[in-house]
Amino acid sequence: MGNDGRVLAVKIDDTKQARPQIGLTEADVVYIEQVEGGVTRLAAIYSSRYPTLIGPVRSARISDTELLEQYGKVAFAFSGAQRKLRPVIDSANLFNLGAEREGIAVYSRDSSRRAPWNMILHPQTLFERVDKRGLEIASARNIGWTFSKKTKLGEKIISAKMKWPATRYVITWSAEYGGWLIEQDGSSKEDARGVPVVATTFVAQVVSVTDSDYGDKFGGKTPLITSVGNGSAFIFRDGRVIRGVWARSNGAAGTTFTTEGGAEIPFKAGQIWFALVDREPEITYPAAPVEAGSASPTPSK
Repeated sequence: MGNDGRVLAVKIDDTKQARPQIGLTEADVVYIEQVEGGVTRLAAIYSSRYPTLIGPVRSARISDTELLEQYGKVAFAFSGAQRKLRPVIDSANLFNLGAEREGIAVYSRDSSRRAPWNMILHPQTLFERVDKRGLEIASARNIGWTFSKKTKLGEKIISAKMKWPATRYVITWSAEYGGWLIEQDGSSKEDARGVPVVATTFVAQVVSVTDSDYGDKFGGKTPLITSVGNGSAFIFRDGRVIRGVWARSNGAAGTTFTTEGGAEIPFKAGQIWFALVDREPEITYPAAPVEAGSASPTPSK
């Protein structure tokens, strides 16, 4: 996380209609979450830098309350929530600073985009209102991760693919950018300025995804993503993959990432992405080198 700034969590749409997103490159951490219909939505965490605008902002989900609790009592920005979920958000360990409460003073509409993919957050205005109310937003702190400039752990790879029912993410190592270039459903992930989104560390965190007690107006069940517990993890950094396990004992606790032998797996400082998936990623490794002097296979006649 960043330089001890206040933690702002923003729900951002991730569908084709919402891309390219605004203010995504300034996030310290980005979570990819499955929602109804098998598409994905992002939970972006800011504490180092707050862009002038962030969006398109979309609605909260039940899984957000558990996921965000490890950061402390954060400022939570979102477009709204279904009526059944609102009291759950209000009782969670976060500050409800959604559009239903803050209105047009904090959330505007981008006339160049179509609703509902055009709600934009103004973080500076949001924090001005927070300060007037005297709300004590949690500052960035260690939530269980370690960092290093280099590591000998892991194997070299070319790319990795993460799958959800209706979305595909592919990360490819780029020495030029010093991180992972992200492709979503066949298109490069860029922010609204045309700048590529680059993950210095990308984590595929294998979690349980089941149906929750909530749903959308079309009858679709809202997935429940369980981020407390343990499971497999694949940490991608420096063009390598490190296989390990993640563990989180309770909602207030941070999430640790270790090798199967128990050694801590260090992240590399920079923007960190988490793909919350219920299956392991598909990894492409470099072709094995051909030994000098070895004969080529003789084709059959």
